[in-house]
Amino acid sequence: MTISAYELMLYAGALLLLFLTPGPVWVALVARALSGGFHAAWPLALGVVVGDVLWPFLAILGVTWIVSVFLGFLVFLKWVACGTFLTMGFLIIRSAGQKISTDSRLTKPGMWAGFLAGLVVILGNPKAIFFYMGMLPGFFDLTKLTWPDIAAICFLSFLVPLIGNLILAASIHKAKSFLTSPTALRRTNIVAGGLLVLVGLVIPFI
Repeated sequence: MTISAYELMLYAGALLLLFLTPGPVWVALVARALSGGFHAAWPLALGVVVGDVLWPFLAILGVTWIVSVFLGFLVFLKWVACGTFLTMGFLIIRSAGQKISTDSRLTKPGMWAGFLAGLVVILGNPKAIFFYMGMLPGFFDLTKLTWPDIAAICFLSFLVPLIGNLILAASIHKAKSFLTSPTALRRTNIVAGGLLVLVGLVIPFI
């Protein structure tokens, strides 16, 4: 492997921060967990795994090809990664008090329905691949990645959010009161946004 344990730890930390930021997957998971408990939510978490592996893999291959054609593009993408985290952080802080809503279409009972809901949520967001295209060059030199490196990155890309999703589903009763508390939600979003901004400021010096 060409990437260090430190780089992987930093990347895992960024994935954790992203998980802690409420988004489409949170909405889907909360909707199913509130309607059917952990039994209804864990298949959705497994469906999300497919996209969590696919998007970074495609991003790595795509960025590596682009870099091989356009010299200097990797440096540009590193600044894109910086801008991505800064923008996300400021936007989250700005809308810190915004409530999370649920979609009844995500609560159809059944394990297969839950898996498909997770798959649709993660694959129905093509912006994910562009996010990874912007983020990954901020943590790794994509021109030097080997297949074991790619496997490790993809493994972390699904493991960190999967663990987080399962923990969230298992503690959904607490999460329900937490998510419906405007004060708690605002504080969490401010902290998460601030941490994303911090990551964005650190990336240029990696």
